[in-house]
Amino acid sequence: MDMDKPPSLLRLPKVIALTGISRSSIYRQIARGEFPAQVQISERAVGWREEEVVEWIENRPTVSQRE
Repeated sequence: MDMDKPPSLLRLPKVIALTGISRSSIYRQIARGEFPAQVQISERAVGWREEEVVEWIENRPTVSQRE
C-alpha cells in the first residue's frame, strides 16, 4: 500500500465506476467469494476497501480482441 495515501473506503457508485460491473454482479460475485466483501461503515452504510478493489482489478485476466 502507498504510505503517502491513507486507506480509504469506496461507496458502491465508485466501485461500479472503477470495475465497470453492475451492482447485482458485484453482490453475486461477493456471494461466490469472487469479489472483496463490503465492510460496515455505519448502521446503514457499507463501503469497500479501496486497496482490495484495486487488487481485484489488477488481478483480472486480460481479454484480447480476436482479429
